[in-house]
Amino acid sequence: MTRPRICVYAIAKNEEQFVDRWMDSMSEADHIVVLDTGSTDGTAERLRRRGAEVTVEKIVPWRFDAARNRSLALVPENVDLCVCTDLDEVFRPGWRAALEKVWASDVAQISYRYTWSFTADGREGVVFWPEKIHSRRGWRWVHPVHEVLQWTGPGPAGRRVAASGVQLDHHPDPNKSRAQYLPLLELSVAEDPEDDRNMHYLGREYLYQGRWDDCIRTLRQHLALPTARWADERAASMRYIAGALTAKGQGDAARDWYLRAIAEAPHLREPYTDLAMLLYQQEQWEGVLYFTGCALRLTERPRTYISTAEAWGSLPYDMRAVAFWHTGRVQEALRAAEAALDLEPRNERLRHNAELLRRQAQCEEGP
Repeated sequence: MTRPRICVYAIAKNEEQFVDRWMDSMSEADHIVVLDTGSTDGTAERLRRRGAEVTVEKIVPWRFDAARNRSLALVPENVDLCVCTDLDEVFRPGWRAALEKVWASDVAQISYRYTWSFTADGREGVVFWPEKIHSRRGWRWVHPVHEVLQWTGPGPAGRRVAASGVQLDHHPDPNKSRAQYLPLLELSVAEDPEDDRNMHYLGREYLYQGRWDDCIRTLRQHLALPTARWADERAASMRYIAGALTAKGQGDAARDWYLRAIAEAPHLREPYTDLAMLLYQQEQWEGVLYFTGCALRLTERPRTYISTAEAWGSLPYDMRAVAFWHTGRVQEALRAAEAALDLEPRNERLRHNAELLRRQAQCEEGP
């Protein structure tokens, strides 16, 4: 089989700080093309010096899908695989060889492992498998924000395959504003009010912005849409409604929504963990133990963005240790505290808690 021609394409604005790291990680591609949408910090010039083909063009009014489509148009026609990344993302070495193992002429999209966030101590946070590697023709990006690829070619799109060994890491600028997200999400929902995905994202964004009533109203709309059938995302909407109700001081109503989320997606740790946290705040320790126990019985982490670092990290064990201590079960508290510390060994609070419990357990055992 012939070797596929691979092109990385991206959009950029004022990301000079990321250029060298990004170009180093993308260097396994045959071509690198970038649409610069109006940088003032030297991004375009630095990219060109590193060998990227750069087109400077402003997108007015700004939409992510319009920018992605313009950048895709810059990809040479003789390319086999298009790889869409952003300048704050980094491939780990060997990604090209991993793509070549699964590529064939009838492959339309390739999914890969993506670490969207990292914790303060460098551990992985949110991990999922996107499909932003695709064939050259027949695709367009849609939606003003949280844009996705849509097949527009004749007939079926072709095969979708997963590329084991391709790892893309996201290391964003923590100071970058997300102020544009809310108006673009509102526009996206106005353009397509039946799109359940963007309705969900809009409700989540209202939660992030502290607009509790808008969050609750929008996510109720999401749950009522006939196309909103994915249990994981439905459960997330229920959890976000519960979070907004908690912020409004309506703990009982929040508890009921968490229970609905559990019933909707009992295979996810997140609803159990969130409800355990609510009960933790209410000092209902037996409830904390029950729901953290339910969460920890789930041992296979899903490959979706719904999966959170907290639910799959030290948090369930941490809450469990405190609940055991409050109910007088020091040995069980110690075991839970040590399990939390094993998952987050550089956390000084967890280390201190485990040491205190160790001493208390030794005192109880006697000389």
